Amino acid sequence: MAYKKPDVDYTSSRVPQEGRKSNISMFMVMLGFTFFSASMWAGQNLAAGLNFGEFIAALLLGGLILGAYTGSLGYIGAKTGLTLDMLAHRSFGRIGSWLPSAMISFTQIGWFGVGLAMFAIPVAKEFLGLEVTPDNMPYQGYILVAIAGLLMTASAFFGIKSLAIVSWIAVPMVGILGTVAMIMAVNRGDASLVEQFARVNDGSLTIIAGAGLVIGSFVSGGTATPNFARFSKTAKIGCIVTVVAFFLGNSLMFFFGAVSSIYVGGNDIFEVMLNLNQIMFYLSVLVLGLNIWTTNDNALYSSGLGLRNITGFSKRTMVFLAGLIGTVSAVWLYWNFCGWLNILNCTLPPIGAILIVSYFMNRNDYHSDDVKISQVNWASVIGVILGAVVANLLHWGIASINGMVVAVICYLIGHALSRK
Repeated sequence: MAYKKPDVDYTSSRVPQEGRKSNISMFMVMLGFTFFSASMWAGQNLAAGLNFGEFIAALLLGGLILGAYTGSLGYIGAKTGLTLDMLAHRSFGRIGSWLPSAMISFTQIGWFGVGLAMFAIPVAKEFLGLEVTPDNMPYQGYILVAIAGLLMTASAFFGIKSLAIVSWIAVPMVGILGTVAMIMAVNRGDASLVEQFARVNDGSLTIIAGAGLVIGSFVSGGTATPNFARFSKTAKIGCIVTVVAFFLGNSLMFFFGAVSSIYVGGNDIFEVMLNLNQIMFYLSVLVLGLNIWTTNDNALYSSGLGLRNITGFSKRTMVFLAGLIGTVSAVWLYWNFCGWLNILNCTLPPIGAILIVSYFMNRNDYHSDDVKISQVNWASVIGVILGAVVANLLHWGIASINGMVVAVICYLIGHALSRK
C-alpha cells in the first residue's frame, strides 16, 4: 500500500488533541491576522471625525462587539475542531455550505490581491521613484507584485505551520517598529496626541458610527476565525486568545492609522516611517511587507479551505489557484475593487451569526461525526442573502449588526417551522 502523507491541516476532519498548537503560537497567528492595512485606513477616518476621547470610546465599543463575535466563533472552532466550512455543513447543509464557502473565498482572494498591491505600489513610488497611477503601472511594479504573491502563496501553501512561522517573525517586528515610529512621530510634532486629534477632528462621526468602522474593518476576516482557532488547546483558550489578540492587534492598527494621518497626513505607519529618518526609511518596507504578509497568508488559507469544500480538490491546490488569481488581478483589484470588497464585507457577518446561533441551539450535531446533514438549509441561505441586503441598504445603526440580526431572525423562523 502506498504511503499517504498525513493531513497536518485536518482539512476534512476535526483537529485532534495531538494536532493542537501551543497557546503562544495561536496568539501569534491570531495577532498577525489582525495586522491589516485596511484597519489603518479606518483609523485615519476615525481621527478625522472624532476627538481623542471619542476615538477611544469608539475603539472600545467596536472592539467589544467584534470581540464577542469573533470570540464566539473562536470558542466554537476550538470546541469542535472544525473549519468554518465543516461548521457550515451543519448549519447550511452540505450543498448550502457552498454559499458561505464561496463568499469567504471570493472576499479573501480579493483582499489578498489588494494586499499585494498595497505593498507593491508604495514601494514602487517611494523606493524606486516610479510614477504609478490607475492608468499606469510600470513593469517593475508588476515584478514586485509577482514576487510578493509567490512568497505569500508559498507560505500559505504549507499550511498552519508556515502561518505560525511567518507570524512569529512578523508580529514582534511590526509591533515594536511600528510603536517606536508612532512614538517618534508624536514626539516630533508640535502638539500632544489629544491636541492633534482636536486640530484635525471635523466632528463628522458619532461614537456609534466610529464603532461601526471598527467592526466593519475586520468583521469579514473575523468570520474565518474557526479556521485557525480550531488548533487551540481548549475552547476557553480559543475564545480568550481570539478576543485578546483581535483587540490588541486591531487597536494597534487603528492607532497606527490615526497617528500617521494627524502627524504626516498619510494612510498608514509606512508613511510615518518614511518621514522620520534614513534608518526608518529602509525599515518601513520591511514593516509594510510583513504587516501585509501575515493577513494575506490567513486570507489565502481560508480561501483554500473554502474552495476545497466547493470543488473537492485538495486545500493546497486551491491555495495555489487562489494565490494565482489574487496575484494576477492584484493591481486591477486595488484600483477598481476596494469599494466592492467593502460591500462584500457586510455579507459575511450574517454567516458567522447563523453559525453561532446554530451551534448553541444544536450542540450535539456539531460534536458528532454521525449526524444526518441536509443538502440545503434554506432558512440559513435566505438569512444570509436578506442579511447582506439589509446590511448594505439600511443606512441606520451598524451595518454588520443589522445584517446579523436579520439573518438570525430568518434562521430562527426556519428552525421553528422545521420543528412542526
